[in-house]
Amino acid sequence: MPNIKSAIKRVSVIEKKTLRNNMIKSGYRTAVRKFEEAVEAKDVKNAESLFVEATKKIDMACTKGVIVKNTAARKKSRLAKKLNAVKA
Repeated sequence: MPNIKSAIKRVSVIEKKTLRNNMIKSGYRTAVRKFEEAVEAKDVKNAESLFVEATKKIDMACTKGVIVKNTAARKKSRLAKKLNAVKA
């Protein structure tokens, strides 16, 4: 454990940020998983609404700095590809 006051504060701040980041990451992973389950079940109507939700969660994770911009774009692109494959 750190002895200096500023170092103690940094530890607590990092713990809070880590919890927030994990919560955001877990949220978008859950949204993606639900979308992929709907795609596997070939439920187009539900998959479309879950696609919008997953895209929002990925964008939020990107905005908060949890994932990088290009990673978010790649994930959204792959989800869109799966959705279009189910629609066809």
